[in-house]
Amino acid sequence: MVTDLKEFAKAAKPSIAVVGLGGAGCNITTWIAEKGIAGGRIIAANTDVNHLYVQKADKLVMLGEKLCKGHGCGGFPEMGAQAAKENIAELRAELEGSNLVFLVAGLGGGTGTGAMPVVAELTRELGALTIGCVTIPFTIEMSRREKAREAINLLAQSCDSVVIIDNSKLREVAGNLPLKEALNVANALVGAFVKNLTDTITQPSLVNLDYADLRAVMERGGVSSIGIGEGDGAERVSKAVAQAISTPLLDVTDLSASYGVLIHIVGGEDLTLEEVAVTGEMIMDKVPNTKRIIWGAKVDNSLTGKVRVMAVLTGVESPFVSGKVKETVVEEPAPEPEPERPKPKPVPRVEPPKPQPKVEEKKGMSPYIWVAIIVIIIVILLLYYFLSTQGGP
Repeated sequence: MVTDLKEFAKAAKPSIAVVGLGGAGCNITTWIAEKGIAGGRIIAANTDVNHLYVQKADKLVMLGEKLCKGHGCGGFPEMGAQAAKENIAELRAELEGSNLVFLVAGLGGGTGTGAMPVVAELTRELGALTIGCVTIPFTIEMSRREKAREAINLLAQSCDSVVIIDNSKLREVAGNLPLKEALNVANALVGAFVKNLTDTITQPSLVNLDYADLRAVMERGGVSSIGIGEGDGAERVSKAVAQAISTPLLDVTDLSASYGVLIHIVGGEDLTLEEVAVTGEMIMDKVPNTKRIIWGAKVDNSLTGKVRVMAVLTGVESPFVSGKVKETVVEEPAPEPEPERPKPKPVPRVEPPKPQPKVEEKKGMSPYIWVAIIVIIIVILLLYYFLSTQGGP
């Protein structure tokens, strides 16, 4: 009888597949593979052969070999979708029989953005519970964010839930880190979400979370937001819960309107069942309108003295996804205009005096001429006098 139960338990475990699509998706699945995952099969698929062959996974799938020739999609989602369709038979063979599929990608580029909706349609046909786990670009990347929004709207039609992490919200959990390390935090958050759920479903834990519980919360859950919190000391539970609820990694219109809540708690050997129960109760107080709340708890010896809480809120409405709020790029404030200076009064133009024509002065006779004339006159008079005196009686 014991042997039969063991065999039955082994057969009852869900078949789990984690599929990384595109560059960011493959980076995340490699992170999961390096950390180790229990009971899950990892598949990495990309159109860029140079990026793909260095990844760690149980199966590497070269997408669009004929279409892209191993050079990638160049940021065109349409090409990523065609590349996935080119290898749809291979993907079907790898995913057939899976009960739970995690699709992982960074949206806004070409391969992951275009291929993910295609693969989600496939897993839906296969009857698997499909959970999309995606990151979206920074607010300043307006064109890439628009591509991401379009992809999410497609995914919402195929996936049971789409868990979204907005890179712009990373500053709330990794604001002081350099850009590359902050992006690695995003990969780690998605990877930790997938790994924790998979481990808790497939391995014995302090509080088990089974496949039926997960399906009850995530099935047709629509858009989902995730929050992470960590606390230590006497109030470690309240600190962790407050942080997880107050800093979701996606803007949400109303947390209390969530369709369902999935809570995962991790602590050291000193984590008590009472703390697990209190964590669940505190989160329930924050989302009073939902009745689908499940939680699981796991012991991790590296977290002795601390508690880490992950809360996944399903069925939320996000302004980013709905497009109801127009995003604006935050720019540096423009410098204040200088006060307007009074304009100087115009100085009347004074025309310069016109030059008068030069009048030549009439020159008088030279004084030498006058002397000569006077001398001549005197000579004449003297001559006349002399002649007159010589001719007398």
